[in-house]
Amino acid sequence: MSLISSAVSSKTLKEHLRSPVGFLILISIAMPIAMSSWVALLNNFVIEKAFFTGVEIGWLHTVREIPGFLTITIIFAILVIKEQRLAVLSLILIGGAVALTGYFPIFSGLLITTFLSSIGFHFFEAVNQSLQLQWLDKKKAPQILGWLLAVGSTTSLITYLIIALGFSYFDLSYQQVYVGSGFMTILLAMVAYLCWPRFPEKHPQNKKIVIKKAYWLYYALQFVAGARRQIFSVFAAFMMVEKFGFEVHELTWLFIINFILNIIFGPIMGWLVARLGERWALTTEYIGLTIVFIAYGGVYMFSWAAWVAATLYVIDHLFFAMAFAQKTYFQKIAEPADLAPTTALAFTINHIAAVTLPAFLGYLWLTSPASVFIFAAGLAIISVFLSLLIPRHPTIGNETIFSSKAVI
Repeated sequence: MSLISSAVSSKTLKEHLRSPVGFLILISIAMPIAMSSWVALLNNFVIEKAFFTGVEIGWLHTVREIPGFLTITIIFAILVIKEQRLAVLSLILIGGAVALTGYFPIFSGLLITTFLSSIGFHFFEAVNQSLQLQWLDKKKAPQILGWLLAVGSTTSLITYLIIALGFSYFDLSYQQVYVGSGFMTILLAMVAYLCWPRFPEKHPQNKKIVIKKAYWLYYALQFVAGARRQIFSVFAAFMMVEKFGFEVHELTWLFIINFILNIIFGPIMGWLVARLGERWALTTEYIGLTIVFIAYGGVYMFSWAAWVAATLYVIDHLFFAMAFAQKTYFQKIAEPADLAPTTALAFTINHIAAVTLPAFLGYLWLTSPASVFIFAAGLAIISVFLSLLIPRHPTIGNETIFSSKAVI
């Protein structure tokens, strides 16, 4: 009986692993390996090997965001390629581009490898989000998204630990890390393709651009979030290296702390979003980010110590982790057939400001780094007011507090 029970349990486990959620878990592991390595090394790599200033890093991130602006083209890609397969192909592109990064420590070379990895990353993120919203039950989505955040954070944590220890004790080179992480992502992408079945669509997706008045608040939240996020992702870590001289292993330890907190709080945040709602989660996130960005400005205006900036960076990252509440808000107000095209459109909207801001703010950075962060605080305040327009129980027909069926 024990053998039969063991066989049944083994079969059940295998079925769970080869389920849609199992696929989402695997690709949540695959992507951070390459991209976390790219992020962890980028600022030191471009300063030490390519001699970047704020201008070059601004242009690099502007180029990195162009594919995000073009994410709307996914609508045409899914006419011929299923979203599940497109996710795998995107991972392969990410891995290949990251593997090549260390061999091109010049401005033009970094623009090319960054652009290619960004195509893969933004297409992957849009498709992954679409699959999550299609495959996950609305009631369980916040909790599962919280666990997926924890899985991705665990992967990033392990990646950062390897980088920190490798640079501290084993004299790893930039090329070795980029190649190793890139090929690991490609390997896991192939496992996802070969070992998982093709899951049928529960709701066939519209294969055209969908723009609806009912989704206007979601569009607005995406637009402001894209502008605000760029300032954090481009200039916060760059500040650590340029102003305080953080080395690779020191910056990586900061990332490690960030992801330990995400592992702990990701599932808790999912539970809180499910219990208290998206309005509470997003309002809390944006108020916190407003305070953090103002404090970033204080780092420059009042010459605060490096440990203050590092603490703010950790708090900053933790608040950003709550952003998945935007996904569940949209899942609740969207028609099922609109999930894929509207997700793609949202990524494009998210990157309208992201394409232009890094280069512009790169020049502002040369004269007043504090002004860059004060500008970000202003964007966070706008996000606070937008989040307050989300009803307590958003549904189709109750998208904002102004809806005809509004239940505040």
